[in-house]
Amino acid sequence: MENLSGKKAIITGGSRGLGKATAIAFAKQGIDVAITGRNEERLRSTVTELKTYGVQATYAIFDVSNYDQVKKGIHDIITTFGTVDILVNNAGIAAFGTFNDMKVEDWTRIIQTNLMGMYYVTKEVLPYLIEKNEGDIINISSTAGLSGNATTSAYSASKFAVMGMSESLMKEVRKNNIRVCTLTPSTIASDMSLELGITDGNPEKVLQPDDFAELIVAGLNLPRRAMLKGASLWSTNP
Repeated sequence: MENLSGKKAIITGGSRGLGKATAIAFAKQGIDVAITGRNEERLRSTVTELKTYGVQATYAIFDVSNYDQVKKGIHDIITTFGTVDILVNNAGIAAFGTFNDMKVEDWTRIIQTNLMGMYYVTKEVLPYLIEKNEGDIINISSTAGLSGNATTSAYSASKFAVMGMSESLMKEVRKNNIRVCTLTPSTIASDMSLELGITDGNPEKVLQPDDFAELIVAGLNLPRRAMLKGASLWSTNP
C-alpha cells in the first residue's frame, strides 16, 4: 500500500461537493491539500476545516477556464507547498437543453471549463510531476462521457473529450511513473446535481460525494507498480 502521508495535492473545484469530499478524505490520509475555486468565502471555510486534520491546507482563487488565472494560481500554490504529487481535475459545470435551444455561449462555456480548464491546469502542474518522475493525475469525466443522451450534447461533448485527452496523456506519461486515472461517475448527490434537480440526493439510494472520494483514495493507495486506469461508479439501485 502506498504511503500517502505528507504528499501534496491540488484539487480544482475543491470548496464543495465532490471536490470538498475528496479534500477531506485526503486530509484524513495526512495529505496536504490545496483547493481551487471561484468563491473565496467557501474556499476559506473549507481550508479551515481541512486544517483541523493536522495537515497543511491552502487555496487559490481562479476560474479554470481562464489560462492567465490558472498560471498565477498554480504558481502561488507551488510557492506555498514547494512541490505537488497529486492533481485532481474536478472542476466542471453543466447545463442541459436541446441542440437547437442551447445558446452558443452556453455550449462554449461548458467546453471551455470542462475541457480547456482541465488542459490548462494539467499543463501547469505536469512539469513538476515529470521533474520528480512520479505523480498522480485523477481526471473526472462522467457517464455522460461514455454515452450521449438527449439534451446533454454540450456536457457529453466535453466529457467525451476529457476521456480522449486523459487516455492520451496516460499513454504519454506512464514512462515518467505518472499514473493518470479517469473516473466516470454516474449521478452523485453533489451540490451541482442537487441544484440542477438531477437527483433528490437520497442517501439511502443515491451515490454520495464521500463514496466517490473513497474510490479516489483507494486508487492512490495502490502500490506504485499498479495504476487504476479508469473506473465507473454507479448507484446500486437508485
